[in-house]
Amino acid sequence: MNAAVAGVVLDASAILALVREERGADRVERAIWRGALVSAINWAEVLSELAEDGEAIEQSGLHVRHVIEKVGILELVSFDEAHAEQAARLRMPTKSLGLSLADRACLALGRIHRLPVLTTDRAWRSLHLSIEIEVIR
Repeated sequence: MNAAVAGVVLDASAILALVREERGADRVERAIWRGALVSAINWAEVLSELAEDGEAIEQSGLHVRHVIEKVGILELVSFDEAHAEQAARLRMPTKSLGLSLADRACLALGRIHRLPVLTTDRAWRSLHLSIEIEVIR
């Protein structure tokens, strides 16, 4: 998939909602059906969370890919210099909410590609950025 065809950027929490069949999973499924992007940093966060649940890293990657391939396409995007600069620019406007580097990587990807970002993190509703944020639950 070409990033130009993607319709949304997914935060790790949104992918985990899909994989764990949590509330909001249907919204993530629809997003992936149209094509979605995820930062490599957020992908690492997904695999880390599943490892904490007891899944082996190798198996969790296959598991997540299997769930995604059933419904659509998710493109993994490398965290490069442009993403790093955007994430750094987002530090001060998000500092009061304590957003992590992974959170800012997700938002940076949305900003760079001018795409909405899906998350389960309700605190993001209070962000005043030039990035469309959709809280899925």
